[in-house]
Amino acid sequence: MQKKEIKTVEDYITGSPSNTQRLLRKVRATIQEAAPEAEEVISYGMPAYKLNGILVYFAAYKNHIGFYPTPKGIEAFKPELASYQWAKGSVQFPLDKPMPLKLIKRIVRFRVRENLSKSKSKK
Repeated sequence: MQKKEIKTVEDYITGSPSNTQRLLRKVRATIQEAAPEAEEVISYGMPAYKLNGILVYFAAYKNHIGFYPTPKGIEAFKPELASYQWAKGSVQFPLDKPMPLKLIKRIVRFRVRENLSKSKSKK
């Protein structure tokens, strides 16, 4: 999908198909609201958010937004994710259905708590 080198999340979004950009911006804003302290980066060519390690990634595809909250992020929300295609560490949110922003926010907050807890236990 992307043609030019991606250095920022804004580069990623503006390099995506125009019909997907609005949804990507909503996902981005939802993640930023749920984890305002997180650092926004590009990792593996995708937008990612870091706070004591990676919290989540997301990416645009032809028919869906891929959301990558790690395997624990999927496991903790399996019942709510049951109506979506998901795998061990990822879920696909179809472009033709409402984006589950409240669920994304809950998953990101879960991942923040998980990463902060891990960093405290290491100290």
